[in-house]
Amino acid sequence: MRITLLGTGTSQGVPVIGCKCDVCQSSDPRDKRLRTSIMVETEGKTIVVDTGPDFRQQMLRENVNQLDAVLFTHEHKDHMAGLDDIRAFNFIQRKEMTVYASDRVQKALKRDYFYAFEEKKYPGVPQIHLTDLHNEPFKVEGINIIPIEVMHFKLPVFGFRFGDFTYITDANYISRKEKEKIKGSKVMVINALRKTDHISHFTLDEAIELVDELGVEEAYITHISHQMGLHKDVEKDTPDNIHLGYDGLKIVI
Repeated sequence: MRITLLGTGTSQGVPVIGCKCDVCQSSDPRDKRLRTSIMVETEGKTIVVDTGPDFRQQMLRENVNQLDAVLFTHEHKDHMAGLDDIRAFNFIQRKEMTVYASDRVQKALKRDYFYAFEEKKYPGVPQIHLTDLHNEPFKVEGINIIPIEVMHFKLPVFGFRFGDFTYITDANYISRKEKEKIKGSKVMVINALRKTDHISHFTLDEAIELVDELGVEEAYITHISHQMGLHKDVEKDTPDNIHLGYDGLKIVI
C-alpha cells in the first residue's frame, strides 16, 4: 500500500499573495501546502479522500491517470470544492465516479453540484454515483475500509482505516469506542492545526499524546496552518516517530 499526502495545509495554511510571514516567505518546499487530502494506492486500485480546491493541481502533480473512488470526510469547502474536476476521469475512464459520503455530505454535494444531479444533464458535467457511507465497515473495489467517526467541534467527521494505516483529519475529539478502531495501526496521519488551543482541531501536543495513547508506531501531522511555524523548526520538536507531513510525501506500508 502506498499513501500520498496530496495536501497538508488548510485555508489558513495556503500561501497568500502579499503575506510577509515566515511560512509564506519560506523557500522550503515543505512549507508550501495545498489543502488537505490523501491518495491511497493498493491492490491495483486508487482512492482519494476529499477533493479540496486544489484537487486538479494535486492530480496533475502526481500524474494520476486512474481514480477508482472518492471518499469524503465531511462537507466543508476546503475538502469538497474540487469535485467538479473528476469529470476528467469520467472522460478518460468512460464511467461514473463512485463517491462515498454520509447523508449530510450528500445533501451538500447535491446543493453545490446541482447540475451534476439534474434529470436532464448538460453535456460534460461530472458523472457521479453517490454511495451511502455509514459508520460501519465497507468495501471499495474489494478494498476493506473501516470508517472512524471523530468530532470536529460539534460536527461529526469520518476518518478511515485501510489495513494498517489510519487517516484522521479535522478532529479535536475521538471517543473511546472509535479509538479502539485505530489501535494496532502501524501508521497514522493525524491533524494538528497549530501549537495553541483551537476550538475544532487538535493541537500539536494533543496529536502527539493521541499517537502515544493509541500505540501507533509512526505518525504524520497534517492540516497544518501557518501558525504552526516552519517545517524545519517544528520537526525538531516532535518525537522520533512523529513527523510533520508535507505535500507529495509518500508512505509505503
